[in-house]
Amino acid sequence: MVVKTLKEWFGENNMDISAEQLKMFNKYALILDNWNKMINLTAIKDPREVAIRHFIDSVCLLKYENIDAGAKIIDIGTGAGFPGVPLKIMRQDLKLTLLDSLNKRLIFLSDVLKNLELEANLIHSRAEDKARDTDYRDSYDVVVSRALADLPSLCEYCLPYVKCGGYFYSLKGPYGDKELAASENAIKTLGGEFKDIVSFTLPDDSKRCIIKIKKISPTPDEYPRNQKKILRYPL
Repeated sequence: MVVKTLKEWFGENNMDISAEQLKMFNKYALILDNWNKMINLTAIKDPREVAIRHFIDSVCLLKYENIDAGAKIIDIGTGAGFPGVPLKIMRQDLKLTLLDSLNKRLIFLSDVLKNLELEANLIHSRAEDKARDTDYRDSYDVVVSRALADLPSLCEYCLPYVKCGGYFYSLKGPYGDKELAASENAIKTLGGEFKDIVSFTLPDDSKRCIIKIKKISPTPDEYPRNQKKILRYPL
């Protein structure tokens, strides 16, 4: 069902996917199902829904945005690897980093990457802590995050990682436009500039959007704040 669902969607959207990539997605789904019996990775278990709500939702970024070859990309709060791993399956030229605060998720992702023969840098850290590391701050062409937090907080977690001229893509649900309206000050304060929002519908009729923010100036040194302040006093 995973392969069938992906083949249909890619065909309907005039996007290419190879037999090898389909095989990788199917293997990813099987590994996810096996691990999900041991640790809570996703509430979505039906193979078709995994294909739609995890895989297709992730790779929609490649339908609507052109990401440069060899771009350095980090997935903040990656969880079970979305959207980072699906993007890597489709674009193995991307230099991918996966960051998450729970080590058991990274152990799972290490198993996924090994079985899919993919390379990625795995980071066990809270986003607001690692953003103060000079090896990571202002270092990425692209930062992505999906369903981690509301957009004002998410900007504070993610924009410090983006280098000037790079982009932060927030993958959101049906109310992304409302979150965007509440994020104007956060985006400006953190050195970003809103560029675009793209809304679309997945094959199960669920609504999604991608919010595109460009980094135009360095994030001030005082950001990100600690998690308590980020959540309690959003910018």
